[in-house]
Amino acid sequence: MSFVTALITVALVLLGVSLMLVLVRFLRGPAALDRLVALDALVAVIMCGLMAQVALTRDSAIVPTIVAVSLVGFLGSSTVARFVGRRRVARTEDGTAGPSSGDGS
Repeated sequence: MSFVTALITVALVLLGVSLMLVLVRFLRGPAALDRLVALDALVAVIMCGLMAQVALTRDSAIVPTIVAVSLVGFLGSSTVARFVGRRRVARTEDGTAGPSSGDGS
């Protein structure tokens, strides 16, 4: 077992641990934006795992899958962020709740 193989194996184990932690955050929430950030992190961890697999096997056939996963993750997170942004604007216009600026004014 070469040094590079051992290093990639350690990276895959650490990615597995981070995947479990991200899944806990995704399931516990509590808010929709917390789940959105966890979903983005989940996509990033999956992409890193796939890239480590490419480095370990030296097979570049997975690279289009990595590109597709990154595109789906970006589109999904931007769509949810747009939806949440519109919902906050609607609440502000109704006067029910406004975003707090945090500067005390």
